[in-house]
Amino acid sequence: MLATDELKAEHRGIEIMLRILGQLADAAQSGRGLDKADAADVIEFLRTFADKCHHSKEEDLLFPALEAAGIPRQGGPVGVMLHEHDIGRGFIKGMSDSLASGDMVGFAGAARGYIELLSNHIAKEDNVLFKMADQALSPQKQEELVRAFAAMERDHMGEGVHEAFHAMMDRLAVKYLG
Repeated sequence: MLATDELKAEHRGIEIMLRILGQLADAAQSGRGLDKADAADVIEFLRTFADKCHHSKEEDLLFPALEAAGIPRQGGPVGVMLHEHDIGRGFIKGMSDSLASGDMVGFAGAARGYIELLSNHIAKEDNVLFKMADQALSPQKQEELVRAFAAMERDHMGEGVHEAFHAMMDRLAVKYLG
């Protein structure tokens, strides 16, 4: 497996959570009764799985490997991706703060901003950056990254956390996506 294939597979899970988040944003905006526990679970997934795990794999491992292979950070796609990760963290904070204060309109706005940002971000990574990575990185480097991803996941998230997030995603998908 290529390191980029692993990241793409994680994107598919994140996209499911973005669809669920869209349903939660609609409920918050319409006043239909947002399930705050489910919203908190989605925020935790995005904060921990999408950002702490997935984005850390990119920021700490993939992006430096791309820079070492000659793909620039400044003025290049890596810099754009890093900037968008930071913007996403702001949206996650906005969702969390709004949920805590009971500001459902604020929650919905931050959620929709995050959905739009991350949907476009994932498309850029899948269709541009990861294709560049597959051309620039040797098979040996890709294998090294896969091993480093596994170690990072184990060390940053802990045993069983990845599986627990997938179980949460499956539960919420049944509830919100049918």
